[in-house]
Amino acid sequence: MRPADALSLAATPTFAIMALASAASGGPSSVICSAGSASPLTGMTAMYLLMAAFHAAPWLRRLSSER
Repeated sequence: MRPADALSLAATPTFAIMALASAASGGPSSVICSAGSASPLTGMTAMYLLMAAFHAAPWLRRLSSER
């Protein structure tokens, strides 16, 4: 596996972990970013989930080639 391939596979899990961390933290920065909303799926959490979804293509290609 080339380093670029490994790097492309690292993005999705990294963003997913960051989404979990920002949803679990519930600190003052999440209040500022969410503009007063009580939902954990707003602000930084939603951004990290979207980034994980957008970077999922290398994982999907890898899974489809294994079958």
